Amino acid sequence: MLLKIKNGCKDFGGEILFTDLDFEIKSNEKVAVIGRNGCGKTTLLKIINGDCKLDQGQLIIDNNISIGYLSQQAFEDENLTVRESFNEVYRHILDIEKELKKVAERLETEYSEELLAKFASLQHQFECHNGYNYDQQQIMLFTRFGFSIEDLDKKISEFSGGQRTRIGFVRLLLLQPDILLLDEPTNHLDIQTVEWLEGYLQKYPNAIVIVSHDRMFLDKVVSEIYEFEFNKLNHYIGNYSKFVEIKENEFQRQQIAYKNQQAEIDRLEKLIEKFRYKKNKAAFAQSKIKYLEKMTKVERPDKDKRKMKLRFEKNIKGGNTVLIVDQLEIGYDKPLCKIDLQVFSGHKLGVIGPNGLGKSTFLKTIMGLIPPLSGDFMYGHQIEVAYFDQTLAQVSSTKTVLDELWDLYPEYDHTQIRTVLGNFMFTADDVFKTCDVLSGGEKVRLLLCKIMLSKANLLILDEPTNHLDIAGKESLEKALLDYNGTVIFVSHDRYFVNKLANRILYIDGKKTNYYQLNYQEYLEKINNIEYSEKEETKEEKAFDSKTERENKKRAEALEKQITKAEEELENLRALRFEKDYYHDYRKMNELDDEIDDKKNEIIHLMKEWEDCVS
Repeated sequence: MLLKIKNGCKDFGGEILFTDLDFEIKSNEKVAVIGRNGCGKTTLLKIINGDCKLDQGQLIIDNNISIGYLSQQAFEDENLTVRESFNEVYRHILDIEKELKKVAERLETEYSEELLAKFASLQHQFECHNGYNYDQQQIMLFTRFGFSIEDLDKKISEFSGGQRTRIGFVRLLLLQPDILLLDEPTNHLDIQTVEWLEGYLQKYPNAIVIVSHDRMFLDKVVSEIYEFEFNKLNHYIGNYSKFVEIKENEFQRQQIAYKNQQAEIDRLEKLIEKFRYKKNKAAFAQSKIKYLEKMTKVERPDKDKRKMKLRFEKNIKGGNTVLIVDQLEIGYDKPLCKIDLQVFSGHKLGVIGPNGLGKSTFLKTIMGLIPPLSGDFMYGHQIEVAYFDQTLAQVSSTKTVLDELWDLYPEYDHTQIRTVLGNFMFTADDVFKTCDVLSGGEKVRLLLCKIMLSKANLLILDEPTNHLDIAGKESLEKALLDYNGTVIFVSHDRYFVNKLANRILYIDGKKTNYYQLNYQEYLEKINNIEYSEKEETKEEKAFDSKTERENKKRAEALEKQITKAEEELENLRALRFEKDYYHDYRKMNELDDEIDDKKNEIIHLMKEWEDCVS
């Protein structure tokens, strides 16, 4: 047991967040904490991290446990380069390396058994701390999060807020704390990076606590779920899909038990009422009364049913051809990519791909917010468009929520506007909040409310699920699936894309691919699972098959080379403990150079092998 909370209680602003909370983290566990926005998930992480205290209860932490918290990774000095910031993580390794150089310099002019022993000891420490590979580790993590090697030498202040968050994430992973606390770790990450992160966290050697609304991510990473509901924290074993199944089964069982008990109580109460005033049956009636008093009551099962109530409709049907994109080249100061496709009525087009390579730019271009660099696009007959902008700039005003919506739709009366806002979970005094103080989730709900009232027949949505909790995502999914209009959307939420998209546009820099497939079919195709398409010719199939065979053959040869090189590397490392070497610093330096060369050879071979099997 690394950490435990017993009977924890916490209120915030006079409102109870949770009571009688029990929570435990054991070594190597991968745990998720889920629940509605504002239920206490982030507060729980802050309590574990020591940034916040329980009002009641105990927090028990093992001695010498290191805790790393993603959202606390603000950089104290943003004038440092990324490399300098990362080097702080490896300070102990760099100190050993510095001492090694000093001893090596002394060995050039003086000789002693004591100095040689110190040199050998320092080298052993350096190797035990992975000193020969730490730079490769930081480069691998940094580039996986979408940065280039050159970015390591840029100042942190030169990066955007989202990029700084990702840099902080890399730094946290390099620290490898005993308990890793991650608050919405997939925000600002594209699908490819999220998929890589899943694999990394699955193999992470220590415990992880994740707050996330990314259902597919939770399915892949965690093995336990803690859910906040009605100010309580309930524990479930399994990933997210298993949690949904268990919770539904528990609800059904409790519903049956409650119904049966209520029927039994009703039967006994009728017996009591029938016999309690009859002299020869009074004792019988009294025994039933005592039985009822001692009965352990089954609680009425309840679900948190607070959800957005949204329904997208369209004023007019519009033409069957919704959008024609003809060799459209998009970008700002330079081209990002060229897109060519047609969108027809009823299509749900999911736009996916790495960050920064054109997805949002494509939406802004077809919305007329950015001029195309070349090519053209044209909307069909009577197409009315509603646009969801992920920057949420439309609701940054100082108007109240009520006025913001009413000014846009003055044809509605006060009661109608309050009813609509109530359906989007703006109740009581919530409607008098000014838009500039709304949370991310509240801004998303207000934007969706505006879009629903527009009754457009084409919805263009840029990351609509950002800041929504799971209940909000489920409401939006259902509404869009029931919508008989057309949707073009950008999203990194694979669960959402998988539910909604029946067409996929993949944008990756200069390359774009349009698939008339749903997301699952798209995955099968790109992963080379057998899928036949009419437009694929026999020649293309034969070429692909030949290339695949050549790559497989080359990969097998490389595996043998890598195995041999790794054996040679181990033999070289073993020489460090031979007297002929650790007594002769010149030989030792030459040996270190050979080891570095061999390691670089292995890295080169591994990169070539990855290219063959990818």
